Amino acid sequence: MSKIAVGRVDQAGMDMKNKILETASDLFYNMGVRAVGVDLVVEKAGVAKTSLYRHFGTKDDLVAAFLEREDRAFWEIWDRVARRHAADPKGQLRGQLKWIGERAGQASYRGCPQLNVAAEFPEIEHPARKVATSHKRELRRRLKVIAGQLNVAAPDLLAGQLAVLINGAFVSSQIFERREAVELLQQAADALIAANIAVHNDSHTQV
Repeated sequence: MSKIAVGRVDQAGMDMKNKILETASDLFYNMGVRAVGVDLVVEKAGVAKTSLYRHFGTKDDLVAAFLEREDRAFWEIWDRVARRHAADPKGQLRGQLKWIGERAGQASYRGCPQLNVAAEFPEIEHPARKVATSHKRELRRRLKVIAGQLNVAAPDLLAGQLAVLINGAFVSSQIFERREAVELLQQAADALIAANIAVHNDSHTQV
């Protein structure tokens, strides 16, 4: 087989893999992972079941791939915002909360896929649960980097508080009034930062 023919076969395989993953991702997010069986995925994707197993091995592998896809998409947006506010940590945080609030405030929003899957799979060693845990730890790590650039007493504490705030927004879309999620997030973050700065200033005054 020529290199061109091999390339075409490889591309066709990649296209099929992407089609399966895109279809499964849509179904998993909108219906829940446990509610979606492999038969439904292959039916909606229009592929053979053997093709799914050839590319993903098991349903658990497919679920993990779905979360990894969501993870990449989330950090791509985060990184774009971070680049726009490279020298302004508070501006970056407000920018991150803006797009997160806009997402969480959408009527069609069904929650954070990482949290959704973690709730469906309590087993710590489940492949999808591991991806979800890694994503949330990375969120706190990135928030700690921002917090470290602010004049606060305990960056790790502030990062934890901000992580709780963001994850709370992800599961609170039903209570948001129209277009209020962004303002609620930003005001709450400002209050947390102010409180942490006040603690930092008080500790220095006492010294």
